[in-house]
Amino acid sequence: MKKSITWTIFVIIMAAGGLTLISQQEVVLTIREGVPAISLALPPFISEASSAEAREAAETIHQVLSDDLRYSRVFSLVPREHLNYIRPLNPKEIFFKDWESIQTRILVVGEVSQSQNRIIFEAKIYDVKSEKMILGKRYQADPSVFRLVAHRVADELMKLYGEKPYFTTKIVFVSNRDGNDELYMMDYDGANQTRLTFNKWRDYMPAWSPDQRAIVFTSYRSGNPDLYILYPYEGKLVPVSTKGTNFSGAFSPDGKKLAFCSTRDGNAEIYVANADGSNIRRITFNSAIDTAPTWSPTGREIAFTSDRTGTPQIYIMDAEGGNVRKVSFGGNYLDAPAWSPDGERIAFVSRVDNFFDIYILNLKTNKITKLTETRARNESPSWSPDGRHVIFSSNMSGTIQIYSIDYDASNLRCLTSQGENKLPNWTN
Repeated sequence: MKKSITWTIFVIIMAAGGLTLISQQEVVLTIREGVPAISLALPPFISEASSAEAREAAETIHQVLSDDLRYSRVFSLVPREHLNYIRPLNPKEIFFKDWESIQTRILVVGEVSQSQNRIIFEAKIYDVKSEKMILGKRYQADPSVFRLVAHRVADELMKLYGEKPYFTTKIVFVSNRDGNDELYMMDYDGANQTRLTFNKWRDYMPAWSPDQRAIVFTSYRSGNPDLYILYPYEGKLVPVSTKGTNFSGAFSPDGKKLAFCSTRDGNAEIYVANADGSNIRRITFNSAIDTAPTWSPTGREIAFTSDRTGTPQIYIMDAEGGNVRKVSFGGNYLDAPAWSPDGERIAFVSRVDNFFDIYILNLKTNKITKLTETRARNESPSWSPDGRHVIFSSNMSGTIQIYSIDYDASNLRCLTSQGENKLPNWTN
């Protein structure tokens, strides 16, 4: 509920309520990219060592890499049963015509060996048509990083085809699984969930810096909703804004600036500061509630929520606060905008018949796609770095958990299960 919570808090503070939604812009059910996925064969990895650890490495890396590539929507895995139609794989002599006969464009060969107590994994990627190896990678690993090895191989495959790699990125979120709202992070697929903050006060609304080295968030640790920056790998915490009520921090795409919402001057307005919290300056000036800033990928514009026309709607302005224009039309509760990495779409939350769903506004066509339809409270959208997936929080299973869904409303997956989990952010 990342930025929807911000709005709810300000509605209470500013006494603006009674909002319902009765109409929407044109709703389109799917988004079609029209680009065929790349056919990729991923035969079982070969293990030159007979140890249980080597077998575990081969199985774990293969399974995680398979899951990554299926999730990518860039690659289409050749069905495993099709491998029965060709001769067994021999890494030293690859019969490319065999692989071409089962419609393989890319072949990934993995070999596991062992040197003393270290597992060695070698991946070789071949272009079947040209019969050439186009990439080779060698990793040394222990069981704690087998999954990371698979993610790195998947990232290398994405980069080969000009796609943005993201399998080694992290999602930051809020969880009460240990009795208090604290910051956690996890892998893109929900694995390796790790607690980041430890205090008796609520930590809230986290957002990554572009390099995933820093997290801006709101914390009540001093008794007031203040804005902080956490450097999780350095163990450093820096206050940014401690005057008034401070929410919805967001790093600019170059990591040099922060946008956030604050009541430091008496009203809920949007401010911009340097990434270290210096040079705070106000960029909205009106009596309405302005909140939930999100940067365009170029850093030249900011989308945000405002009720300046009477109900919360989505607006865009220049990064310095000028040229404000409304981009949502219809409906009377729209909130939590999240700008896509390609700059062409904005995901947001809208309430219809007391249900909250995620929608996507195409800025070029002005059409809206309804992404969720579960008769639940679906909130806090955040894009994957490649723009093909959206994560969000929902109580569709009874408790608030974090989910992932593809841009065309397919492949819904639950990523969390312990306690209640919300306010996810996946850096672009």
